[in-house]
Amino acid sequence: MSKRILISFILIKTNAYHINGLKTLIHSEGQKKDKLIDGKSICLSLIIHQPIKLNRNFPYERIKRMAEGETLMDRYFDDKLNQEVFNKLLKKCYNPTFNVLMEMMNSTEKSDKPFKLSLFLSGLFIEQAIRYKPEFIEFLRRLVAKNHIEILGGNYYNSLASVYSGDKTEFIEQAKIHRDLMIRLFGVEPNVFQNTELIYNDSIAKAVGKIGYEGILTEGADNILGARSPNYVYSSPGERGVKILFRHHRLSDDIRFRFSDKTWNEFPLTVEKFCDWLAATPGEVISIVLEIETFGEYNSEDTGIFDFLKKLSIGVAKKNLRWSTPTEVIKENQPNGTIIVPEVETISWVNNKDMSPWLENPMQRISFDRIQNLAPYIKEINDIGIIKIWRLFQQSDHLLYMSTKKELESAKLYYSHYSSPAEAFAVFNSAFTDFEGKVATIVQRIRKSKIQQTQQVPIAKNNDGKP
Repeated sequence: MSKRILISFILIKTNAYHINGLKTLIHSEGQKKDKLIDGKSICLSLIIHQPIKLNRNFPYERIKRMAEGETLMDRYFDDKLNQEVFNKLLKKCYNPTFNVLMEMMNSTEKSDKPFKLSLFLSGLFIEQAIRYKPEFIEFLRRLVAKNHIEILGGNYYNSLASVYSGDKTEFIEQAKIHRDLMIRLFGVEPNVFQNTELIYNDSIAKAVGKIGYEGILTEGADNILGARSPNYVYSSPGERGVKILFRHHRLSDDIRFRFSDKTWNEFPLTVEKFCDWLAATPGEVISIVLEIETFGEYNSEDTGIFDFLKKLSIGVAKKNLRWSTPTEVIKENQPNGTIIVPEVETISWVNNKDMSPWLENPMQRISFDRIQNLAPYIKEINDIGIIKIWRLFQQSDHLLYMSTKKELESAKLYYSHYSSPAEAFAVFNSAFTDFEGKVATIVQRIRKSKIQQTQQVPIAKNNDGKP
């Protein structure tokens, strides 16, 4: 995936939720009690996205590339680097992780507690897998055919289209493209949505519901939930509100970030300890959401992360727990209330659980606005190839690379190919300026052609030959 975000956590002693080695979460007074503690569901979701990176040499090679007649795709994007990154992750993450997942499914498929999980596969990841390793797609198809995997819907381009000003037309279009791709590849229509970086607010939920999704997965942000637990199903506002599943960020990040951190006061994290925490956490469902890079990249093979994953299916089965998919959970459980998230409080799963990793500094804001401002001209051209390149510029990863947040500095070793946020901005600015020029030239040509056609239309004449 993009190595999208590996946040540098300030590790403090988390006595607030680690008590005698068990995790607890206090509910607000009046919240309904667990209906069946031994029926509690564990939802494991893996997010797989790999961005298509810009060519960082473009500012220096622009004239050369134009002179050589390269296509716009080859001019702006670095296919060689993208293939290198994909192949590296294929070896370190994708192959070993999915081999373990297949083994987990095979070993438990006849038990009364079979292992289940959900997968989000971005459209850009699928594109690169088809281009660089098509047999991996066939492996994924065999895995999905096990019927214990739910394919999640999402944003094809991993863009920030869901927070563009105005209507949600572009966001809905990208979401529909992703849904259609999942149907073509796997023969299943996604029922639960996972937005870019788990970004969420009420207007996004409304748009997702309009597309036809029944549920959405997002971050269990403390500032939104308050005293409420993330371990229940909730609903977005409205008569036909979308059901919301919240990621348990502490339990998820115990694996994602803290598993191999020897300074953590709970190190080492064993399957037994983690399953004890799961069993002791009140609620109806615990959603564990991880990037695929958790296995093999953020936590290397020698940390024991793959062995941990392999044993997790049996560890859960030994407790009063069961594996479930998101759709199973939202169908089995009624909403425990309505959650209101206005646009000004939009949440994500990164850093401060807001939009600041992408939209905080001037470089990011300028780039974000330029992308949106080009929309009417893109629509006027209405060319598939031009639309494709515009949407590749929309990838949230480009803006993340420009972040100057200190909390993300160590993470850039995993996901950024630039030396600094300034370089990321310079490359984006150079490539996008070139693209704007191309768009302007095409629009000018189209408008000129329309004027000429209008002038050539013969003037209707009366029977006497006079106009």
